[in-house]
Amino acid sequence: MIEFLRRRLVRPVRDQLTQGLSPEAIALTIAIGLAIAVIPVVGTTTVLCTAAAIVLRLNQPLIQAINYLSFPLQLAFIVPYLRLGRLLFGGPAVRMSAQELAAFVSSRPLEAAEALWRVTLQALGAWLATAPLIVAVVYLSLRPVLRAAAGRLRSGRAAAVRAVAAPCGPSTAGEEQALVAVPVVDGEEANGR
Repeated sequence: MIEFLRRRLVRPVRDQLTQGLSPEAIALTIAIGLAIAVIPVVGTTTVLCTAAAIVLRLNQPLIQAINYLSFPLQLAFIVPYLRLGRLLFGGPAVRMSAQELAAFVSSRPLEAAEALWRVTLQALGAWLATAPLIVAVVYLSLRPVLRAAAGRLRSGRAAAVRAVAAPCGPSTAGEEQALVAVPVVDGEEANGR
């Protein structure tokens, strides 16, 4: 599981930091992707993440990776959003667990749509009320972490390419010798990452 997260989340973020995307842009992409990923309507997040990335000029692969990795969170947040929507807007209680709700929607979709349209709208209202808070908390939490990681990556890259003094021809008294910069590749880059 740790290797899966490292391969699917950590490496893409690290690669984006080393390819010129700013820590702020990455933090914003992750924050908006996570906020959209927990919307309480299954099947809408890919289109919404795509639209948000286009309109806000966010990184499309990164926002979709966050979206797909957050699917378990979306399922976990459906019932709490239904309850919060009921609390905020009133209406009938949903007396189903997440598993019962999923079974109802998948086995009888038309009946479920008719029975759940109002509570779904209330859940969307609850999501709209909490989404800005999710974006703010995630963005403000990730920004300093990503800035520090970018600084470490930059300093690591600078150390990996060091100038090696090599004379470029004979030098006479009073002349300065020219130096040749020779890139030194660290082990991870040499193995093709």
